[in-house]
Amino acid sequence: MFNKSITSLKGVGPKRAQLFEKLGVFDIDALFYFYPRSYIDLSNPLSPLEAPIDTPCAIKATVATPVKESRIRKGMTLYKFTAVEDGVTLKITIFNNKFLAQKVKENEEYIFYGSASAGLATREMSSPEIFKSHNSYIRPIYHATSGLSSYVIESTVKSALEYADKLADPIPEDIRLKYRLPDIADAIRNIHFPKSQAQLKSAKRRLMFQEMLTLQCGLQYFGRGNKQNSAAKFSSDFSAEFESMLPFALTNAQKRAISQAVEDMQSSSRMNRMLQGDVGSGKTAVAASLCYTACKNGYQSAVMAPTEILAEQHYSSFKALFDSTGLRVSLLTGSTPASAKREILTSLSNGEIDILIGTHAIISNAVEFKNLALVITDEQHRFGVKQRTALTKKAEAPHVLVMSATPIPRTLALIIYGDLDLSVLDEMPAGRKAVETRLINAEKRDLAFDFISKQIKRGRQAFIVCPLIEDNESDLISATRYFDNLKKTCLAESRLGLLHGKMSAKEKEETMKRFSNGEIDVLVSTTVVEVGVDVPNASVMMIEGADRFGLSQLHQLRGRVGRGGYRSYCILVSDTQNEVTLKRLNVMCDTNDGFVIAEADLKTRGPGSFFGERQHGLPALKLSDLVEDINALQFAQDIAKSIIKRDASLSLDEHKNLRECVEKMFGEFNGSLN
Repeated sequence: MFNKSITSLKGVGPKRAQLFEKLGVFDIDALFYFYPRSYIDLSNPLSPLEAPIDTPCAIKATVATPVKESRIRKGMTLYKFTAVEDGVTLKITIFNNKFLAQKVKENEEYIFYGSASAGLATREMSSPEIFKSHNSYIRPIYHATSGLSSYVIESTVKSALEYADKLADPIPEDIRLKYRLPDIADAIRNIHFPKSQAQLKSAKRRLMFQEMLTLQCGLQYFGRGNKQNSAAKFSSDFSAEFESMLPFALTNAQKRAISQAVEDMQSSSRMNRMLQGDVGSGKTAVAASLCYTACKNGYQSAVMAPTEILAEQHYSSFKALFDSTGLRVSLLTGSTPASAKREILTSLSNGEIDILIGTHAIISNAVEFKNLALVITDEQHRFGVKQRTALTKKAEAPHVLVMSATPIPRTLALIIYGDLDLSVLDEMPAGRKAVETRLINAEKRDLAFDFISKQIKRGRQAFIVCPLIEDNESDLISATRYFDNLKKTCLAESRLGLLHGKMSAKEKEETMKRFSNGEIDVLVSTTVVEVGVDVPNASVMMIEGADRFGLSQLHQLRGRVGRGGYRSYCILVSDTQNEVTLKRLNVMCDTNDGFVIAEADLKTRGPGSFFGERQHGLPALKLSDLVEDINALQFAQDIAKSIIKRDASLSLDEHKNLRECVEKMFGEFNGSLN
């Protein structure tokens, strides 16, 4: 790593350094990896005759006439001139840029970059970028900020490149030579200032591989601990006994997942398994079965959920299942009163609590278990890596099950969670029906209200979910405003309820209890109902501003209905005219398969949005696309596995630089790899 201060570069004083810091550039090393967002290719300029129509390109021509200024109205001045090449005239118009117009000199050759239109035997270009003809190179364009233009960043990077040869190469030389990758100095030069498209392609290939190799080495390293021996080896399997207690039959997929997990827990190695299933596929029953087996073997279990509502739902479900068994279940969240919390902590450390269910509150330092052996994390993608790791540190090598109701394409799951064994619930419980989904615009909202009213008269209930109206507006404002407006519609005579994130845990619990008990007909809510709300009588999910949600989130919301055997419906409301967005929303209307929806969501929005902003626990990637570059990621994973197998702590001299890269990428782990 090259951590020399950016202020050592020419033209970068304290004020400019602060502007670079806004972009995340604190030193020269970070500047090297501040890649251009795009490029303007001036390397092979065309003549006006060769220029494609309405497509950005570079045209080389000689200015043939003086610049003529004409003021057409207040605040609008045009500067016009012509340039000629190979007998074809290029007519140029510059809008309100006297400085640029004054730089253009008659009889001098320039490169004009922009989109050309066709005239009679001519080409025309409005407000092109203008370069001296000797600047025939591929010009980088950077993400800029107020006071720091792309051009200034370009100049600063040029100045920094004198240090490029001092960069330590993270890719071991034998691997770099085997796969014909340029060294780090050449790659950095050519990602910023390539002389050809071939050089740019080679630099991107090398730096993308470096990024993926670093990611996979980190994942392989930090997953190493998951392969250690467990302190708790279960002697008996009580899953059949648990199943006999249930008022319903488990699916074959649930039985298979339970069997796989119990087999793990009866081996000498710790279980480290992901349970993945679509909305309503029965993950909670699998978790409860494993907790039952753990407790009957004399061990404690912990279940961590991302929201209080989901934690409370799990608690209610587990209490109902285990009340007659003598197993002791407790709930710990941020809203638990201090006196109750003290009692729970004491009982937990004494071994008087068998199963602790809660939010991130259960990973606080004050929480101590007597003999914790099973850790379950629900909706695991909503937790950061540190939170998940903190829970597993509550015991010596506990068995780990992470659950996700957000379907992830299998190949991607195997790569991102490469250290996890995978169980998939690909079968829905009996009685679950496909939810009929329709996309409407706001003009048809009253028809939707009328439909909901008819469903209520049949004894059903409905959700109406509201997004944020503005980025700076709280969900309290949008949901309450909608709730008030609903009283002016045909639903005014219905029993209306309101649920949002600003309510206290007690208020949310009371509202959900009233809805579950059938005392509320229509629940207006924010996305707090996305997970953990199970109301079998609800048959309609109406989602306002559906274009503001990702497909996977819409699918989660839709999964709140269709749980009671009644024909159920999802109404998506959006006024978007964007063709791409409409196509994306229509995927919801075409399928109820969460894995198909996940694939579409990944392709259209990328993994950052898919998993939730920075909540998937993965470091940010600058060049790589976890969807488009899946084969390259698999390739990097294979090489990373071979490196970690040979040098588990990356301590060999040949891996020293790679180790530094891993530590920097996985900075959230707070420290070195040891």
